[in-house]
Amino acid sequence: MSDSSSASAVPVLDVWCELQCPDCRTALNDLRALRARYGDRLGLRLRHFPLEKHKHAFAAAQAAEEAAEQGQLWPYVEAVLGRVEELDRKGEPLLVETARELGLDAEEFDTALIDGRHILIVDADQAEGKAIGVTGTPTYVVGGERLDGGKSQEGLRERIEEIVDRLLAGAERQH
Repeated sequence: MSDSSSASAVPVLDVWCELQCPDCRTALNDLRALRARYGDRLGLRLRHFPLEKHKHAFAAAQAAEEAAEQGQLWPYVEAVLGRVEELDRKGEPLLVETARELGLDAEEFDTALIDGRHILIVDADQAEGKAIGVTGTPTYVVGGERLDGGKSQEGLRERIEEIVDRLLAGAERQH
């Protein structure tokens, strides 16, 4: 980023997500709408919170980190979330297959899942999530407020928009 003063004015929405979670798949519509509304005025940051009840979620989080390394985080996340039920059945081979379909280096995904190079990032996200009270996915944190979408996503996008609008208005007044 070239101008640090404008970079610091961009609010960040942390999205605590799990790639085997049907509710996170549903939340993609809200994330797309937020991207369309705010563009680069809102940062979206994927945070991993694999749930124990989903046996492939931890591997999927690591695969998402490999997709980020290859410059395709959100396309990969959306593709895997679009196949939640298939991930239940196929497991890790689906993660590599999805990478290949997106034109990513699938062999590198396979190796990353074996060597565990992204485990520390996933573990750190999960630990931070637990520390701030995340219990399910999706959960959002923006402007210091935690919004839990694990039980219901009703009204969450509107609440996020209220917070982001307030943060952006405050940033504009400072400049």
